[in-house]
Amino acid sequence: MREIGLPDTATEPRPAYDARIMTGTDGLAHIVLDEKVYTLRITRAGKLILTK
Repeated sequence: MREIGLPDTATEPRPAYDARIMTGTDGLAHIVLDEKVYTLRITRAGKLILTK
């Protein structure tokens, strides 16, 4: 996964990722937090939806 640069607005840098690279050609990615799996999806309108 490739990080992208964003303007430095915080005192501590935060990682930034390109959602289209994360989700691949089908527009879906799984994200795990505390052993729970979430689905990140890009809609046809180009918006992001994160669901459990």
